Amino acid sequence: MEKWFAQRRKSKVLELADREMTLAIDTVTELKKSLDAAQEGKKKEAKASIDRLSLIEHEIDELRRTVFEELTRGSLPSKDREDIMHLVKRLDVMADHVKDSARSVLVLLEARVLKEIWKKLAEMASDLVTIATTLRGAIEKLGVSPPAAMELAKTIDAVEGQVDAKYVEVKALLLQNSDKMSAATLLFLKDLVESMECVADSADDTADYVRILAVARETL
Repeated sequence: MEKWFAQRRKSKVLELADREMTLAIDTVTELKKSLDAAQEGKKKEAKASIDRLSLIEHEIDELRRTVFEELTRGSLPSKDREDIMHLVKRLDVMADHVKDSARSVLVLLEARVLKEIWKKLAEMASDLVTIATTLRGAIEKLGVSPPAAMELAKTIDAVEGQVDAKYVEVKALLLQNSDKMSAATLLFLKDLVESMECVADSADDTADYVRILAVARETL
């Protein structure tokens, strides 16, 4: 009976952690949807995506707390508990940056933003979706094929480089068009593009940790 309860708890922790991974990716997807809608002038659709994102992020916070509680009570080996905890924390940080990005988008929906800038931000968000989905694939491969997990994690570096390039392009656009938008709008756009870069950076940081875990599992 004790073994049965231990296995059930282990399954519950892994199920909760998997749910958080899925939701973390969903926040990035909703951010992209909000920016796609913003560049088309569809404020209602953009706000709807941001509302969904906020609800998802709240659930992620609840899941993180539940996972940590389960980890303290469970029978997982200490190394596995530590690995899950680190991954959950990193995914939570990524979701927090996505939430910060969404808040800036919400404010900017009521401002005059050049369509060219919305377009570049939407392209940046598309790269973030690629990073997030690749990261999920890498994490899922950890327990099945560490070498495959490592390769997927490595590809995130390349996409993160694309995000960095677009970050510089947006900053240049803000400078070039500073006379066409208000100072407040420029400030919020700066906050937005920096938050989006932080999403990529936090995902890349998680990918680095996945590579470490993959190496450790490959040598077992």
